[in-house]
Order: sequence, then structure tokens, then C-alpha cells
Amino acid sequence: MKPDGTLGWSAISAYLDTLASADPTPGGGAAAAVTAAQGAALFSMVCNLTIGKKKFADVEHEIRLILDQCETARRQMLNLGDRDMEVFGTIMEVYKMPKTTPEEAEARRAAIQYALRASSEVPFELFRRCIAMLPIADRLEQIANPSVLSDVFVGRYLLVAGLLSAKANVEVNLDSIDDDAFCEAKRTAMREALDGLEENCRRLVGR
Repeated sequence: MKPDGTLGWSAISAYLDTLASADPTPGGGAAAAVTAAQGAALFSMVCNLTIGKKKFADVEHEIRLILDQCETARRQMLNLGDRDMEVFGTIMEVYKMPKTTPEEAEARRAAIQYALRASSEVPFELFRRCIAMLPIADRLEQIANPSVLSDVFVGRYLLVAGLLSAKANVEVNLDSIDDDAFCEAKRTAMREALDGLEENCRRLVGR
């Protein structure tokens, strides 16, 4: 970052400039991954501001384990953002396939369907990883340094934003996929994972 510590000069600003440009990548999928990764990063910060303090010596081992989980999740989420851009590029390429003959049209259709299925797997995996991180927020709220409790809350909100954004990206892909069983399996898994989340979100907003 710039010596004055502002975000306006940082890599974050460059990323946002690219996100705002006419280039379709990075797009919503990458933004969802970055949002979720920020949530995981805030949890890591909370852990780092808890470790080493006598007051929290009894939970330090658990906090260190949580920190490892958060760091792994952050790397995985950013990797999913990269993968999202890759699969988007693949989809754009298959849509350019020739379709002048019935054989070409069928090959193009099959390639598009394959690419859409692959594309739906990336945000679905991000959705799963966000869901898996939410219990960590609950645990940090209970045992971590209370002076950074607001950062736990913000991290949780970012994960919720990431998972709902990921769900939207999955749904967009499913709407164009012909395999009903595949689509229903994805929708059922997301619906079951979200059971109770709406109530929890209302509770959080009402703090």
C-alpha cells in the first residue's frame, strides 16, 4: 500500500477498476469469491489478535486450529475466483463453435451443456465453503478477543453475502442446463444448507 496507508492506491483499487471496466472478467463470480475471502481474512485477524494473550490462554490451541482453517479457506476461495474466470472463458469459447450443419449444432449444444455444468460447480463449491465457515463465526463470537467482536460480525456478513452471491451464480447456470436431475440435486443441496439461515440473518440484523 501507499505510505499514507490509503486504499485508493492499493491492489484493491486496481482490482475494483478492473471489476468496473467493460471486461466481463472478473465479474460477479470472482467478486463473490473475494467477498467471502474477506470474511475468512477477518476471522484470521480476530484469531491473530487473540493468540498470545494470557486472558485467552485456555483457548489458544483451539484458536490456532481455527486460524489454520481460515487461512486455508481464504486461499481456496480466491482460487475459486480464478477458476470462475477460467470457466467463463471456456463458455465464451464454446458459444463461438460453428453450427452450420446439424452435426456441428449438436456438438456445440453438447459442449455448451458440459461447460455450463462445469461452470455451475465453481460457485456451488464457493457456496459450500461459505456455509462451512459460518460455525467458525459462532465459535469466535464465544471465545475470541471481545475487543474485535465487531470484526467477527462483519466477517459473518461477508460470508453470507458471498454464499448468497454464489447461490445466485449457480442458479443462473442451472437455468440453462438441460439435465433436470443435475439441477434438482444442486437446488436441493443449497436449499437444505440454507435451512435456518434466514432466521439467523434476521437475528444478526437486529443486533
